[in-house]
Amino acid sequence: MKIKIVNKSSFPSPAYATEYSAGMDLKADISESVTFGPMERVIVPTGLFIALPCGYEAQIRPRSGLAAKSGVTVLNSPGTIDADYRGEIKVILINLSDKPFIINPGERIAQMVIAPFEKAEWLESDVLDDTERGEGGFGSTGKK
Repeated sequence: MKIKIVNKSSFPSPAYATEYSAGMDLKADISESVTFGPMERVIVPTGLFIALPCGYEAQIRPRSGLAAKSGVTVLNSPGTIDADYRGEIKVILINLSDKPFIINPGERIAQMVIAPFEKAEWLESDVLDDTERGEGGFGSTGKK
C-alpha cells in the first residue's frame, strides 16, 4: 500500500525495522531535549503528515522498551489517526515512573501501525441474543 507522507522533521520517514515488523517507530521532532516528571504528560511533535486511504487508520502505540525500561507510554493508547486528518502527527506521552524522563531530539517515542477498519451500521433492537456469558463483565470469565 502506498501512503502519501509529508516529512517536515529533521529525520528520515518512518520505516519498518524488519521484514515482519507491524509498526514503524516515530521520532521526536524537537530542537532540544524535553524533561517531564512523574505523572506528567507531554505532547511530542513528529513533523509527519500523512494521507491515509479511506477504510484505514494509523494507530499510535507505545514502544515496549520505553514502557518497560522507563515507565513512559502513550497515554491514549492506541491513539487513532483518521483517514481524513491532515495535521501533524503528535504523540501524547505520560511518565508513569517515579523519576523525571528526558526526551531527546530524534528519540523513538512511539510506533505507528496502519490498519484497516470496518464501519458499523446500527440495527436498532429491543433485545439482544442470549449468550452463555450474558451480562457478566470485568473478570466474570474467571482467572484462568
